[in-house]
Amino acid sequence: MTQKTLINQYETRLHSEIINLCNSLELPLHDNVLGSKIYTNYQRVALIILQMRSGKALRKFVNELIESKWPRWLGLKELVSKSTLHRWIMKFNLSQLRRFLDQTTSASKPEIMAIDATGFDSWQRSRHYEQRLRQFGVNDYKMPFAKVDLLVDTNTKLIHDFVIRIKPRHDVLGAKTMINRLKHKRVLILADKGYDSETLHKLAFEKDNLLYAPVRDFKVNSPNGRHRRRCAKGNALYSMRNIVESINFSLKSRFRGLRNKIPYMKKREFGWKVITYNLEKLAQAIRWLIANLFWDSAVEKY
Repeated sequence: MTQKTLINQYETRLHSEIINLCNSLELPLHDNVLGSKIYTNYQRVALIILQMRSGKALRKFVNELIESKWPRWLGLKELVSKSTLHRWIMKFNLSQLRRFLDQTTSASKPEIMAIDATGFDSWQRSRHYEQRLRQFGVNDYKMPFAKVDLLVDTNTKLIHDFVIRIKPRHDVLGAKTMINRLKHKRVLILADKGYDSETLHKLAFEKDNLLYAPVRDFKVNSPNGRHRRRCAKGNALYSMRNIVESINFSLKSRFRGLRNKIPYMKKREFGWKVITYNLEKLAQAIRWLIANLFWDSAVEKY
């Protein structure tokens, strides 16, 4: 019988959230019955999350890992190599990463959610040489990017679902996929004008949810469709959609672009980045809760 429970003896909030994630998923300590057992699945997940959090290349992250306390906190028997860490990232497919993501939002019961699409740089190119090319009049190149759709909870600011495509696609396509996968009911989903589609409204309504998207300015007094006519009247909560814009900006500022060149690896890389973002948010919420409890007890004392 394999051990499935890990005990955290350190006070690092992110470490605690990683432990809770592995315990809730009931990951076995090792996948193999025979053979070497140098690293556990918990250590693999933790090191991948730390690498994504650092924003550094694999080789630089591995070289600087020895300078931190994480090898001792994780109980590593040996320091990991760059190629080994890369194999671990390839080990977990996108369906497994969605299980991880669902577990980070399992305690959330959203009432208002927001959806939005953005583009992430999917090629690491020197900004200095881009500027030099513009100075010489070379402006006909296109910077490749990945199209990302996010579905977030406006209260907890956690990302519940994402769709990433390597090539540009219409916003409605990604929204249909996420609304179909949404398990929560009676949720108000806020979106911008790019999601103004009666078909999308009907899909959300069939899932016992309500989508609000402003009607495009077609200079039509009464737009076609019952749900589009409802949206034409406006919604007092629409300003909360700006939260998803802030999360998009946070992801771009925190993680920059995608480093991998293979399409399926880009999707897995972004999945790990979203999981890392959620774990950091959960750790931040715990710190905020402890600070408030400490402040309340101090006020009562004095």
